[in-house]
Amino acid sequence: MTIPEIDDPLVLFHDWLNEAEAKDETDHTAACLATAGINAIPSARMVLLKGADPNGFVFYTNLDSRKGQEITENPNAALCFYWKSLRRQVRVEGSIASVPASTADTYFATRPREAQIGAWASLQSRTLEARSDLERRVKEYSTKFGPDPVPRPNYWSGYCLIPRRIEFWKNANFRLHDRLIYTLSDGTWKRSWLFP
Repeated sequence: MTIPEIDDPLVLFHDWLNEAEAKDETDHTAACLATAGINAIPSARMVLLKGADPNGFVFYTNLDSRKGQEITENPNAALCFYWKSLRRQVRVEGSIASVPASTADTYFATRPREAQIGAWASLQSRTLEARSDLERRVKEYSTKFGPDPVPRPNYWSGYCLIPRRIEFWKNANFRLHDRLIYTLSDGTWKRSWLFP
């Protein structure tokens, strides 16, 4: 079956995401995030999607991490979702914007307490001399906050990738895959097929 030609790529994306969840795809919201700093050297890592709507695709991170620094230098990025069990892929390219602080606060409050403490304890992407250093920091922040609610660190927040291009890829026999691309032009999504 070929990819359905739906006018709104977000509708198609959510259809595929829901199918991946129903198929019990492990970490169905996981995506490879590619960024590049001012030096234009790309780097990639996995992140978890926390929202996708007409405003864009949202993920959260330590703003002082390598990805955060690269986004500050070059606010353009790409996400790649791959669901092996469905043999499908979605590529999203666009610009990056910060989510509002209130949105980050709301999401942070839903995280498990251990993850909240971890956000304070981890100096993400910096050199770690020994695992015991991280464990010590976790203990320090656990003691500091005690039973009280853990506030969001000011260096931990979310980003929204605002898409300009979204490509849907579906595996087919003999590598004659289906590729449907949506490109945003004057506020309207235009779609076209690509050779595999």
